[in-house]
Amino acid sequence: MIIDIHTHTYPTSVDSFIDADELIEEAKRIGLDGVCITDHDGFWDHREVEDLSKRHNFLVLPGCEVTTEEGHLLVYGLRRYIFGMHRAGFVKDKLDRENGAMVVAHPYRRTYRKGADVDADAYHEMLERASRNSVFDMVNGVELLNGRGLPEENAFSHDLADWFGLPGTGASDAHKLEDIGTYATEFERKITCLDDLIVELQAGRFKPVILDRGVEAKRAEFGMTAAAG
Repeated sequence: MIIDIHTHTYPTSVDSFIDADELIEEAKRIGLDGVCITDHDGFWDHREVEDLSKRHNFLVLPGCEVTTEEGHLLVYGLRRYIFGMHRAGFVKDKLDRENGAMVVAHPYRRTYRKGADVDADAYHEMLERASRNSVFDMVNGVELLNGRGLPEENAFSHDLADWFGLPGTGASDAHKLEDIGTYATEFERKITCLDDLIVELQAGRFKPVILDRGVEAKRAEFGMTAAAG
């Protein structure tokens, strides 16, 4: 199954220009199998997400992009924001109690400096500095392909994931309708609900995929005739 696990909607994410219905209809149009709504530090009521899913006859799952001192984290399995979630360790403890999952979003931010990688040694120094972030010991995966990231920034994320031996995800990080359909995450097994998603993230049975604005483009590139799962 191919799911965009990192998207934003207005007004919960004030910097987004998409409402939830538009997001879902565009995801259906380009052939995705599902989307996760991960607004900034704002949790959707799970019942509202279920209603959206039923109304559109499409898989819609709740999550959140939590802003922490260690960076932005995509979390799946929590229901509300509480004081203390500005620290990654606090978020991790909450997720462990709720049996949730967590992915580092766009890890190149604040660490990759364009133009500073003048040679292999300088690049390695940036990578080593970024690797000191304790968050990489807490997560189930690293966002390798972010639709708002430059190719060299996403490449840096890939190298960070390799450094820690962590699996990678892909997502549009959509804030505008035209953002949807860049990258997504392909899961080996069928996902029908949030619990399924969490199990697959915990198990590492996923990989990032390039959509180029549509799932059919991805299938053609890899000689596929149908989405996995």
